Amino acid sequence: MRGFRRALDAQDFTEVSTPKLVGGSTESGANVFTVDYFGRQAYLAQSPQFYKQIMVGVFERVYETGPVFRAEPHDTVRHLAEYVSLDAELGFITDHRDVLAVLRDVLHSMVTEIRQSASGDATLAGADLPEVPEEIPTIHFRDALALVDADPTEPDLAPEHERHLGRWAQQQFGSDFLAVEGYPATKRPFYTHPQPDDLYWTNSFDLIFRGLELVTGGQRLHNYDDYRRALAERGEPTEPYESYLQAFRHGMPPHGGFALGLAGVSPLV
Repeated sequence: MRGFRRALDAQDFTEVSTPKLVGGSTESGANVFTVDYFGRQAYLAQSPQFYKQIMVGVFERVYETGPVFRAEPHDTVRHLAEYVSLDAELGFITDHRDVLAVLRDVLHSMVTEIRQSASGDATLAGADLPEVPEEIPTIHFRDALALVDADPTEPDLAPEHERHLGRWAQQQFGSDFLAVEGYPATKRPFYTHPQPDDLYWTNSFDLIFRGLELVTGGQRLHNYDDYRRALAERGEPTEPYESYLQAFRHGMPPHGGFALGLAGVSPLV
């Protein structure tokens, strides 16, 4: 966490704290915890996504370290019902590649901090700390599907595909990290910016680390009319999002961000 903060502080980010009791879901209503809020239905926040986007309009670059909650199976290697999320959002970007460059610096700072202040613990735990490359290798989603011999109409990568891509990145680039960019719009939230030359794809990415998805990030929509259009195309009303959308009525810079999980434990311990 110290390495995460240090990298972003050095790049003029402002740390923010956002609400964890919220009035609506961020991603999908299917995996949120409901809470009785003095007789009204509220939810535990799935992410600070809406808040951190709005705060870009205030501070231009923001980050948060805080808990998030997902009503998902807790007994798998890929899901946690509660964990600490490391979120960052930055404005005045060109596209998602600017976000990926900041993420690279953050990862490098985090690994460096472990080496400097917790090398003994890392050795005791048998941790094989990675080398973060100067530039993270990138592959487009459609090319990733072809590489793993998957159906070209698949909207997402399966775990075995990610493992295959992890091995390929190590063999091809000597890298433990690989960014898969351009995921189909159908598999991304409504606020994700489309790829300008082909709206089927998006300016988003997943970062794969040694065959496991580690980070999701990308460029967001920033124009009010584009948000209304995106919600309409998905058959969703704008009313539940009005408090979020009102910020975009007054102008928001092109922006994007990412989130990675720090750690988590069972909430019932």
